[in-house]
Amino acid sequence: QVQLVESGGGLVQAGGSLRLSCAASGRTFSTYGMGWFRQGAGKEREFVAAIIGSSSITDYADSVKGRFTISRDNAKNTVALLMNGLKPEDTAVYYCAAQRDGVSRIRTNYAYWGQGTQVTVSS
Repeated sequence: QVQLVESGGGLVQAGGSLRLSCAASGRTFSTYGMGWFRQGAGKEREFVAAIIGSSSITDYADSVKGRFTISRDNAKNTVALLMNGLKPEDTAVYYCAAQRDGVSRIRTNYAYWGQGTQVTVSS
């Protein structure tokens, strides 16, 4: 069982930056692939970024590639999402998720989810 708690959301102007953090419980954090997803108002939840347990593999949605960076600290059981060059279309609730082994873009592969943190980007 893994419990996830996100933090770091807020209101930022277009072009600005935010750093989201996700704290995970459990002693086997390094064995989980971690992902960030987001859900805008009236939209489906979509993949943003993911990182494998060893940090050797990362994956990004095309819409955020080059602007967002995912990282993790297995010693602290945390995963972060650094978001630069934010755009109004990045406005959404951002969710941290954990997948047992590997990493993927498929939402249903992730068994554990946080409660989400709101990111609002003003134009």
